[in-house]
Amino acid sequence: MATPTELPDQAEVDAAIRVVHDHADRIFLWNYDREREQLVTLYNKGMSSQWNSVTELDWDTDVDLDRLVNEAKQPNLFVQIARKAAEIDGSPFAKWTDKEFTALGIETYKAQLSQFMHGEQGAMMAAAKIVETVPWIDAKYYAATQTMDEARHTEVFAKYLHTKLGGAYPMNVDLEKQVTALLEDSRWDFTYLGMQIVIESLALAVFGAMLRNVEEPLLKKLLRYVMSDEARHVAFGVLSLHELYQDMPAAELKDRQEFLAENTLRSRYRSMNPEMWERLGVDFEAALPSIMEAAAQLDTSATNSFNQGFFSKLVPNVRKLGLLDANDGYLRRLWGEAGLLEWEFADDTGEDYTAYDEVARDRAVAAAS
Repeated sequence: MATPTELPDQAEVDAAIRVVHDHADRIFLWNYDREREQLVTLYNKGMSSQWNSVTELDWDTDVDLDRLVNEAKQPNLFVQIARKAAEIDGSPFAKWTDKEFTALGIETYKAQLSQFMHGEQGAMMAAAKIVETVPWIDAKYYAATQTMDEARHTEVFAKYLHTKLGGAYPMNVDLEKQVTALLEDSRWDFTYLGMQIVIESLALAVFGAMLRNVEEPLLKKLLRYVMSDEARHVAFGVLSLHELYQDMPAAELKDRQEFLAENTLRSRYRSMNPEMWERLGVDFEAALPSIMEAAAQLDTSATNSFNQGFFSKLVPNVRKLGLLDANDGYLRRLWGEAGLLEWEFADDTGEDYTAYDEVARDRAVAAAS
């Protein structure tokens, strides 16, 4: 069993390798006319906003792991749960000291950043698939810039994990299923819809929640720059799919609506990351009753900020695509029952990606100084 500072052994790494079989057609074009002005603008912005992970991030920054956990603006939810569980009879956390609770906080950063890393590799592969399969040259051009973005994101999360946190976790099963399904699907727009609209909106929410909480300067800047790219990626999906879905038959739109219903409602689930507890020497199955009891006793509003960040972008973007009201409001009814329509008229990401452009802001400040 790995300790909190060890990398997974080779057998664990090898077991995580997956072969994905892609069934989509590749499209080679002979129409190089720039016909989609908004995508041209986004492509130009994507080119000018590329940043260098080696020269624009200070990797010499000393990261104190105890301070990373203990000086966060909000207490770590998993640590709160474990501390509460320590008060319950028979809990394996009863004899934990502050040292063990801090170690748990460190492991939660490792677990979350590991999923960021794996998700960015999935996004890199999805963007590369879009380059090959989308039938518009302007979309191919932009997807090529996104592929570079996602490569850089994968690189920086991997580097932070291995040089600052000392380890990583395998890909979450639910995330792996989502990414694999998008890469295997023969319909190019499903890759767009799942990655650009759902997963990228989810990423913006998770990155934003972490950014608002951490004080560590390297991680803060890394997250600011990654979010600058991700906002453009969501805009890319909105601009492209809006055009496609205007003329799509109702039956095919229904498939897209069902996909959104399944994946967005599933995204509300929060895993308790059993492997994280086990790395700390806790038998997760034995600890689960006290964990669940403690979680029930705590105020669950800790997830409200995340949900607002995710759905406040996702729902208006989907409305703009026409998928909320297609087929007599099929998705509207489902999301209404789930209480998601309160975000229907929030700002969509088709135009507001400039508000996230931290790279341009830093460069403007540097130029003025």
